[in-house]
Amino acid sequence: MPRFATLPEWLAWQETLHPDKIDLGLERVSAVSARLGLQDMQAALVSVAGTNGKGSSVAMLESILLQAGYRTGCYTSPHLLRYNERIRINGTAIDDASLCEAFAAVDTVRDDTSLTYFEFGTLAALWLFRRLSPDAVLLEVGLGGRLDAVNVMDADVALVTAVDIDHSRWLGNDRETIGREKAGIFRSGRPAVCSDPVAPRSLRSVADGLGAHWYGLGEQFHIETQADGWQWRGPDTRHTDLPLPSLPGRHQLNNAAGTLMVLDCLRDRLPVEPPAIRSGLTGTTLAGRCQVIPGPVELVLDVSHNPHGATALAGTLADRRCPGRTHVILGMLQDKDACGTVAALQPVADQWYLASPDASQGLPAEQLLACVRQLSGDVPAQCFTDVAGAMRQAFADASAGDRVVVCGSFYTVADAMACRV
Repeated sequence: MPRFATLPEWLAWQETLHPDKIDLGLERVSAVSARLGLQDMQAALVSVAGTNGKGSSVAMLESILLQAGYRTGCYTSPHLLRYNERIRINGTAIDDASLCEAFAAVDTVRDDTSLTYFEFGTLAALWLFRRLSPDAVLLEVGLGGRLDAVNVMDADVALVTAVDIDHSRWLGNDRETIGREKAGIFRSGRPAVCSDPVAPRSLRSVADGLGAHWYGLGEQFHIETQADGWQWRGPDTRHTDLPLPSLPGRHQLNNAAGTLMVLDCLRDRLPVEPPAIRSGLTGTTLAGRCQVIPGPVELVLDVSHNPHGATALAGTLADRRCPGRTHVILGMLQDKDACGTVAALQPVADQWYLASPDASQGLPAEQLLACVRQLSGDVPAQCFTDVAGAMRQAFADASAGDRVVVCGSFYTVADAMACRV
């Protein structure tokens, strides 16, 4: 008999199974993976690591491959409202019954191996993909790369997106060290793609040392922007008159370029015609990535949670001018660079609403206020005990033509989305 009958029971138990929320290393996952027989997966496998842009890149890959008629399996994290969002089959979130069956399968073979919440979920996702046999499996690395549970699989193509400083406690304090950790998903003799136009040198160094085939943006593949579109050029392939990605932001061109390089590396196995690329780029959707909800007062939801991501968000907001004021609701976790994030958003913020997200590691709003006072001077700012209160006040203060921007954490955006469900 399975240990539990419902998804909430499984998830609550998994949170207590391992003493540490994060415990990087592949020994436990490798042992259970071998018992599950996961290594003989027949799908084309793509692993995606990076500080920012992982989720967007996976979503673009998924959208294009679906347009091309292929069956896809996607594993991403974290989720916003429902755990099921983490596992998608052909673009649709997995159902509770399938998840419970996968959790039971992992539990049956793990013996006394203690798994973290993320490790348990990763193995369950891989078990589902092996069972359902999609044409392509797209795996988003949770943290780093080298020691992340996703790296138990040998990817046919590995993609590293934008690299910046985050999770310093586990990954290091500089881009070169962090890049080396993320390069841990590269494999000998296989493509290693990077969509960061200023990639840390360590990425190329690791790829060369392994004998992986390096493809860097601005080196082996290039983009050229035009008035209403762009072009992509690879080692021996060219795509012209491409539409801009539907995901907002200039930075999404880099993500799209890396996506096309991945597809080019897989072209012998999963050929994709130009119409599928065009429709896939314009049809990509992803909740919480500069997601715009229209209305008299526009709502923008973005999970950016570090200075690099906040800079991209600020650039997108500057490009998408609104006639009124920009009200920024910011909530962050304790291990993030709060003042660096505030500094990145400062140029576009007319008023601040600071809240601690509903998470055990939520940063007190008063600490965010100290950053705002230090960096933004007399710009109006106030603290709230939760995101819901900040949302109510921001919309009460806003007039038609204004916009409310919610950012700083997945938890913050999830709280804001829950207010509107």
